Amino acid sequence: MLFELEFALRLVLAAIAGGIIGFEREQIRRPAGLRTNMLVCIGSALITILSLYAFPGSDPSRIASQIVVGIGFLGAGTIFKIKDHVIGLTTAATLWTVAGLGIAIGSGMYLLAAVSVPLILVVLWLSRIEPDKMPKKRKASS
Repeated sequence: MLFELEFALRLVLAAIAGGIIGFEREQIRRPAGLRTNMLVCIGSALITILSLYAFPGSDPSRIASQIVVGIGFLGAGTIFKIKDHVIGLTTAATLWTVAGLGIAIGSGMYLLAAVSVPLILVVLWLSRIEPDKMPKKRKASS
């Protein structure tokens, strides 16, 4: 019973973590928003928990690698090329990262997950800085 409570806690934490990332994406009207990021994080955590505890003697790393590959395919579907412009790379990378976040939470690596969420948010916020507002590179002196 104690294990099941901790597993339930892991799923709730995955929902919260995925929701935080998804909320940020939803605010700027990206295709993979709140629900998608929450579901990817919860699903990754759930599958990780099952691979660790439901199948004794199995290799949990195989399941984690399949999550990574599967989410890679999901993310690839969000990338489009329109003329000379590629869109959706950040969405794909976010989904892939949120899946990793779910794997960490499902594995019980709470500190790793707690550090990852703000780092992910910082990267997403920094990626919104317009190029003309970024610091200019200094020319190398010869």
